[in-house]
Amino acid sequence: MPLSMHQASVPVFTQGLTGLRIVLGKAAAHVEARGIDPTALLTARLYPDMFHFTRQVVAASEFARGCAARLAGQEPAPYDGDDTSFAGLTARLEAALAYVATFDAAAVDGSEGREITLQRRDGPVVMTGQAYLLAQSLPHFFFHVTTAYDILRHNGVEVGKKDYLGIS
Repeated sequence: MPLSMHQASVPVFTQGLTGLRIVLGKAAAHVEARGIDPTALLTARLYPDMFHFTRQVVAASEFARGCAARLAGQEPAPYDGDDTSFAGLTARLEAALAYVATFDAAAVDGSEGREITLQRRDGPVVMTGQAYLLAQSLPHFFFHVTTAYDILRHNGVEVGKKDYLGIS
């Protein structure tokens, strides 16, 4: 049986967001147990020209939400939450998981040829749903999830592969 667009997107985003939620929880516990100012981790980055941890979490959630919605032929619903704390970021991930779960196979399957238009600074970019998923959304999603994980690991948070994979 061929892999459907739904199978290649929604469960993948769900697993990645779940792993990110797990490492976020471990980061919150880490700062609490050690009496560290949470801002130290929330604003940490791997290099000065890279996004900080908070922005990595926001970006990952937005790529998952945006892709699921656009594959279903919709524009993503806005999310207005507090992204300045571990609790706020956890709420963002919970909301993203719930939102992505609203897109069932019937809504997403068959979107491989659907035209997706993205508004970029230099103008609109049009691509097929398959190209959008495989060459745009998934690579960006995993980049931001991995970078968020790496920032925490680099700063001493005890997270591992099972946490990243969302199976711990």
